Amino acid sequence: MFTGIVTHIGRVRRVVPASRAGGDTRLEIEAGFDLASVPIGASIACAGCCLTVIEKGRGWFAVQASAETMGKTTLGDWQAGAKINLERPLKIGDELGGHIVAGHVDGVGRLVSRRGEGASIRLVFAAPRALGRFIASKGSVAVDGVSLTVNEVADKGKDTLFGVNVIPHTSKITTLGALRPGGGANLEIDMLARYGARLAEATGRTPGAGRGKAKRGGR
Repeated sequence: MFTGIVTHIGRVRRVVPASRAGGDTRLEIEAGFDLASVPIGASIACAGCCLTVIEKGRGWFAVQASAETMGKTTLGDWQAGAKINLERPLKIGDELGGHIVAGHVDGVGRLVSRRGEGASIRLVFAAPRALGRFIASKGSVAVDGVSLTVNEVADKGKDTLFGVNVIPHTSKITTLGALRPGGGANLEIDMLARYGARLAEATGRTPGAGRGKAKRGGR
């Protein structure tokens, strides 16, 4: 479990492709933090994707990614030298500064535009339409592992466009400051939105249904 508050920018050290079709890929990542307290088997969010540490060396750790993970996230595009956001898992008692993030990527978005807005940067992403109903204005979304507040949402064709503001601090300590239009980003929708929508489906109701006048005698 994570919060979407990135603490370090790591660098891909080495990519070892799967030896067979459908096999796992080994990724070695240089970390900017002390790995002495990171045990084998620990989870680290890498660009928003929760991965398990299987080996570590001096200043780096290795993870294994399945074909499913490689195909459904941006990990399949990683090459040696690529910079990625890193976050260690939340501990009981830690401050929840962002929102609850599982590290389970729901899809890949694409940066459509970026522009200056005061001292901040306004980024507009295109998300797969299937994820659009989970993205709401003033709601939360994790973009490459960064917890962000959604400013506006609009459906357009097969995509859902949503905008976020990235303040100078976030731009500096994450990879979002270097992301350019056309670039891909891992997206994770808000967990509350996910379960809210599933509950609505299970009960045969749409969110917001049944908000008419209360029955007489009701509270």
